[in-house]
Amino acid sequence: MRYLPLTADDRQQMLGVIGAKSIDDLFVDVPEAARIDHAFDLPPHQGELEVERALSAMAAKNVSAGAVPFFVGAGAYKHHVPATVDHLIQRSEFLTSYTPYQPEISQGTLQYLFEFQTQVALLTGMEVANASMYDGSTACSEAVQMAHRVTRRTKAVLSGNLHPHYRAVIETNSKFAGDAVVALEADVTGTEDPAAQIDGETSCVVVQYPDFFGNIQDLTAIAAAAHEQGALLIVAIPEIVSMGALRAPGEMGADIVVAEGQSIGNALNFGGPYVGLFATRQKYVRQMPGRLAGETVDVDGRRGYVLTLSTREQHIRREKATSNICTNSGLCCLAFTIHLSLLGEQGFTRLAALNHESACKLAGDLEQVAGVEVLTPAFFNEFTIRTPKPAVEVIDALAEKGVLGGVPASRLMPGNEAVRDLIIVAATEVNTDADRAAYKAALAEVLS
Repeated sequence: MRYLPLTADDRQQMLGVIGAKSIDDLFVDVPEAARIDHAFDLPPHQGELEVERALSAMAAKNVSAGAVPFFVGAGAYKHHVPATVDHLIQRSEFLTSYTPYQPEISQGTLQYLFEFQTQVALLTGMEVANASMYDGSTACSEAVQMAHRVTRRTKAVLSGNLHPHYRAVIETNSKFAGDAVVALEADVTGTEDPAAQIDGETSCVVVQYPDFFGNIQDLTAIAAAAHEQGALLIVAIPEIVSMGALRAPGEMGADIVVAEGQSIGNALNFGGPYVGLFATRQKYVRQMPGRLAGETVDVDGRRGYVLTLSTREQHIRREKATSNICTNSGLCCLAFTIHLSLLGEQGFTRLAALNHESACKLAGDLEQVAGVEVLTPAFFNEFTIRTPKPAVEVIDALAEKGVLGGVPASRLMPGNEAVRDLIIVAATEVNTDADRAAYKAALAEVLS
């Protein structure tokens, strides 16, 4: 796309047409605190070659996930993605296809969306799933809004061990919608009781599974407590590979399950694009955001696919839409579908077992380092450790020794002194014995 600069006269003429006095008038809805009143500290205009050199130098300062032992998680996980996945999604019929508005020319897209929905429903133990959302955090916020519509209440109770990013998105959307949010304090032991906060005004309770610190809990009791008060249970799963080893939320009474699907088929990519998973019970399907692809037959009895439900503003009146931000991550969910199809049920459960085995080995190794305490008694592939030094200092020192050792909890929970010495550590199938040994040795040196 070409860059066509405008002159001052051009801008003034455009402002006159729309009735604005200045460019600042276009940003009156942005709070003052969110505006920048000074120029960015950027270098002057440079040629293409100079820009490439400058950006390459900046990129060289990063330590890539594949270059060193990598144990970072907290919502984004490094897994092996087969080369087949990238090869297939880059075929032109997939890479350049747009939204499936016309079923007569979109059968391929509609079919893989249908298969994707089936996979998500099976993984989560739910009855119906949509054709994907943006990512896990926005899907979680959409689930809260859906629960408000279903129950006709506007109060959400959030577990203190819900990922801070998920919590922040819910709080932001709730603030502008005028909805109430009760957020509990973080509890590294995983013994919090969100059910105690549920009352007759509660729309939903949101919990993470496994939680932010890696704890695994039986959700049956909290589901029963929510249902007794007429509220819904929303379960968020940032690490979808865990569903290959853990009991599905749908089997424990969950009403809505949301997840981040990045772990399957999608690389880390510095935070995106990712793919949000969204599943619910059949009786709530008309309040579900996003699209729903369905299977049918044509006039000759041949199998075909259509958009069965699409309650979004592009298809119906805006005020009747279940969401205005429910575009699906099509190519990302195709990558998810291809990868999961390649694994199959046995391969997926084996992948989950490898993840758990890797994490157990790492926890055993780190426990042997003087001063380190593993705080998570039962976990999947992620757990929390306490160190005798501030976690941020430890992580920075490990990085200097060529080990990316996890995420300081304080990075995502700033100002919470109770978590300043906690590190959230993730291990997956890509970690080797040598990686774990390097982490153990480096941590011992840092803490000595």
